[in-house]
Amino acid sequence: MFYFNGKEEVTLDSENIPKHVAIIMDGNGRWAKKRFLPRKAGHKAGADALEGIIDAAKKIGIKHLTVYAFSTENWKRSQEEIDGIMDLLRSYVKKYTERAKKDNVKMDAIGDITRLDYDIQESIKNLEEVTKDKDALNLHIALNYGGRDELRRCVKKICKDVEKGKISSDDIDEDIISKNLDTADIPDPELIIRTSGEERISNFLLWQIAYSEFCFSDKLWPDFKEEDLVEAVYQYQNRNRRFGGR
Repeated sequence: MFYFNGKEEVTLDSENIPKHVAIIMDGNGRWAKKRFLPRKAGHKAGADALEGIIDAAKKIGIKHLTVYAFSTENWKRSQEEIDGIMDLLRSYVKKYTERAKKDNVKMDAIGDITRLDYDIQESIKNLEEVTKDKDALNLHIALNYGGRDELRRCVKKICKDVEKGKISSDDIDEDIISKNLDTADIPDPELIIRTSGEERISNFLLWQIAYSEFCFSDKLWPDFKEEDLVEAVYQYQNRNRRFGGR
């Protein structure tokens, strides 16, 4: 497959496309600040950028795309910014529900969505139901998600199963832990992308990224385009993944 990565034409190996790519979409606020716009405008531009990346991921052949939309730590932001993000989320869940009528993308949320407003929770559940049979791309949106919180909730679920006698403590292994995470039945991401020049995990998929490859882009998220995703996949394909071996 031939693609343009913004600099030159590159060939992606169709036999080595990562099944799961996860993205820390960072830089919306800085994008807006550079243009003397309110932060809400940056989040709107970031949501628009995601639409392009969804199309690009399908084109490349990625089967799972997880995006970090709102973290457990984001509640520390100003109420004005949080309200703006939630209004934007309402709008885009509605938009994606309409888009689902013609688009072959399955969508779901990971994270503890019970803290979101009830109408948003219901809209997300409806979107999941509407898209449950789609199969070109699985889009997982991390909302009120934090890796430590996910592990905390996972431990509580396992403890309840032990208390009920469904399993014993000796049964607990990596497989049981994985099955009790938000990402149960989703393959671990082979590639993590973070935009805006930052090089941190930021409490994202802490269990799942044990052997993920990382790609850091200096571009702010609203400026991240198809060619940037191509470049990240190209970098991934040119790395030697040893999984602890030689």
